[in-house]
Amino acid sequence: MNMLDKAPDWWKGAVIYQVYPRSYQDTTGDGTGDLRGIAERLDHIASLGADAVWISPFFRSPMKDFGYDVSDYRDIDPIFGNMADFDALIARAHDLGLKVMIDLVLSHSSDQHPWFVESRASRDNPKADWYVWSDPKPDGTPPNNWLSIFGGPAWQWDARREQYFLHNFLTAQPDLNFHNPDVQQALLDVARFWLDRGVDGFRLDTINFYTHDAELRDNPALPPEERNDQTAPKVNPYNHQLHLYDKSRPENLAFLEKLRAVMEPYGAAAVGEIGDSQRGLELLGEYTRGDTRMHMSYAFEFLSGSDLTAQRIVDVFAEVAEKAPGGWPCWAFSNHDVMRHATRWNLGEQAVCAYATVMMFMRGSVCIYQGEELGLTEADLPYEALQDPYGIEFWPEFKGRDGCRTPMVWEANANTHAGFSTAVPWLPIPSEHLALAVSEQDHRAGSVLNHYRWAIALRHRHKALQTGAQKIHADGDVLTIERRAEDAQITLRINLSDREAGGLGPWQSDIQEA
Repeated sequence: MNMLDKAPDWWKGAVIYQVYPRSYQDTTGDGTGDLRGIAERLDHIASLGADAVWISPFFRSPMKDFGYDVSDYRDIDPIFGNMADFDALIARAHDLGLKVMIDLVLSHSSDQHPWFVESRASRDNPKADWYVWSDPKPDGTPPNNWLSIFGGPAWQWDARREQYFLHNFLTAQPDLNFHNPDVQQALLDVARFWLDRGVDGFRLDTINFYTHDAELRDNPALPPEERNDQTAPKVNPYNHQLHLYDKSRPENLAFLEKLRAVMEPYGAAAVGEIGDSQRGLELLGEYTRGDTRMHMSYAFEFLSGSDLTAQRIVDVFAEVAEKAPGGWPCWAFSNHDVMRHATRWNLGEQAVCAYATVMMFMRGSVCIYQGEELGLTEADLPYEALQDPYGIEFWPEFKGRDGCRTPMVWEANANTHAGFSTAVPWLPIPSEHLALAVSEQDHRAGSVLNHYRWAIALRHRHKALQTGAQKIHADGDVLTIERRAEDAQITLRINLSDREAGGLGPWQSDIQEA
């Protein structure tokens, strides 16, 4: 297969571009993006200067959670194409010097996966213990108080076995039992299958959900003053518990070391997603410290909240130094699960550019979500247009994730659905996005798109911005980041406000190289 020669530490300081396949480019005229569409648009990603492309799930799936419910880990869902399309995508990416990272969802599968179909058939079949099953309490209620992040109990009754099965997400997403070594081996074999096809790494979904407490102990209550909405919306009762036993168990580390050992001969790298509102950075340190676990991971510090001030950025890095020394973070402002940051932080074009500059100065690796480089805002969709079960469940207080998943805008032409598809797209394209299309920004000096290209090129030009040491402080609205590697130093002073501060105009920056 098409393998790409890679430096062992290519991932350190890398810029990773996330593609949500349903919404990137449709080539079949069904209104849904596909793998051939991604391949056709890789030149855009390469023009940004990205090091790698992360592709959200495209495996065979009933699409209850849009691909994060996998029914076959070794096949492509027909809506996205076939294995030949995937191989062609890998080949084209490698021709452009782009690494390819795919999204592995290992903590749970679809309830239509053959493993689960067999597991639920009886209590004594070969895969009976491949998922998390438990008898009810004597009164018939679930075995403990664990909650699903998508709302309601994390347990679903199954009449075939007369037992409950665990689902941390949708009922249709039963949790695999990582206490079973056969399950671990099967999932390691899945990783090896895709590495053999030429992938350069993985984004690991819900990496801290892999292992549950074998004793099924109740989670303790979390006092109201300690709750936050970093990983679940404020209206979700999931936030009322301290999640000690349903996730983030120490047994996770042994599996991560096995996965790293599988990846090492391929020069592959992984970025983990850690969802924990109380211990996110602490877990990031545990999961990425040293060279035997995961390479990098991101928490939710910059993916939630209404404001990202200069002082907030300084405080987060202070927490990283305290709780994750030796760990390697991967920073993101937007992704497929959260409100786009242009809307979340109420940013205009100048402000979006300012935060892009800040991101490229941060120590760690970074992820860019498709459309972020255009300054796309969150789409405000009516209830009848929603596809996301999360938003449908908690509407209207939480509108779900569809608003950040609308199709990419390539051309400022509503008649061609912004160049995305010849058919009506699976989610509507906001009219206000058309003026932000690639065609409108590509050759315009000072556009958000060209600013991203400039900022990424700056990061690549300076080793200090990729792997160098960092000093950071805030003086009111002015953030200063100093990066140093060997004898080279580069310093950013930037005003993160809409008024003059520290001798800098609104959103203005000053960069000094030495």
